[in-house]
Amino acid sequence: MFNPEEQPEAGSERPRGAGRRAFTLVELLTVIAIIAVLAGITIGAARGVKERAARSRAKGELAAVSVALESYKRQYGDYPETKDAAALLQCLIGKRGPTGAAMTGRSMLETARFSLSADPTTDVTATLQDPWARAYEYHYKTDPAATWRAPGYVLYSAGPDGADDTPAADGALDATTAANADNIYANQ
Repeated sequence: MFNPEEQPEAGSERPRGAGRRAFTLVELLTVIAIIAVLAGITIGAARGVKERAARSRAKGELAAVSVALESYKRQYGDYPETKDAAALLQCLIGKRGPTGAAMTGRSMLETARFSLSADPTTDVTATLQDPWARAYEYHYKTDPAATWRAPGYVLYSAGPDGADDTPAADGALDATTAANADNIYANQ
């Protein structure tokens, strides 16, 4: 509050701005450096969160496809025999039978919950896309001349790097190779 008794005497006033101190260049650069470090930490943390979210989404989608595959097997007696991602989608939406023959059946998969490369009802090359915009990989009895030794189908996302070593004709897959290191597998 203003108190007239505390007014400086005439002639004792300091020049305007004399009591104020300006920021030095070093202080300004220090503040800018601190802001840059904090921004770097925030961006790094956000990238990690985004990566974890994408991996979680892929796991959820793989689980949904696995449920659809089990429904398909109950209905038709076996999983779709293919290594083609588009053929898998056609089977799961009721357009193809286990051996790839055209048919009209009920859909086992709610496609609205997935990212798709195209509309599967009008484009037979449409695939289910993982969070990195690549088709999910599916393999089951891919070579009629080979004996399928895997206990079931092989379903996975190639992960953030998009690299993978595909399963052998008998379904054997080495998940420990460098190319498969970041792959996300169904039922794991």
